[in-house]
Amino acid sequence: MTGSSTQGIKTVLHPVSDLATAKEVYAALLGVPPQTDESYYVGFEAEGQHIGLVPGGGQQGMTAPVAYWHVPDIEAKLAEVTAAGAIVKEPAHDVGGGRLVATVTDPDGNVLGLLQDR
Repeated sequence: MTGSSTQGIKTVLHPVSDLATAKEVYAALLGVPPQTDESYYVGFEAEGQHIGLVPGGGQQGMTAPVAYWHVPDIEAKLAEVTAAGAIVKEPAHDVGGGRLVATVTDPDGNVLGLLQDR
């Protein structure tokens, strides 16, 4: 172990086929309106968690919700988990505002997300 830690799961992205309906369901569930409301992404902040809705997520290879572990150094964590047996599904890349995300699969094919805010 290199000692690079996580800051916990703070972001969960859900693939959705009907963004308008999903937005209403999640607003009712979380009790708050979306903080980000765009045609390509709807995001909610509730109780220290970010819940995101990704329209057409299935077309992007998302078949289930993906939990994102927040980390201080995404490249170090990618190196650590791949050395342990994870396989990179999506390399680290900037999704805007300096936020870096990546996904890996564990030995059973479960998708794990990594997220670093700069």
